[in-house]
Amino acid sequence: MTDLAAVYIGAGLAAIGCGLAALGVGNVFAKYLEGALRNPGAADSQQGRLFIGFAGAELLGLISFVVAVLILFVVR
Repeated sequence: MTDLAAVYIGAGLAAIGCGLAALGVGNVFAKYLEGALRNPGAADSQQGRLFIGFAGAELLGLISFVVAVLILFVVR
C-alpha cells in the first residue's frame, strides 16, 4: 500500500464521523419531540438542552470533517 492510499483511507475513516453526527442530530431532535409530545408543558424548559445537544453533535461532525481535510491536504 502506498502512502497516498493510506492517506485516502484515513481521510475516509475520519469522514465517517460526519455521517454519524447527522444520526446524532436526528436522534437529539427525535427524543426532544418524543418528550414534548408526552408532556407539552415541559417542552419549553427542555428547549435549551435541545440546542446544547444539537450543538454538541454538530461540533463532533465538524471536528471529524476538519480532521479528514487535514489528513487529505496537510499530511503528505
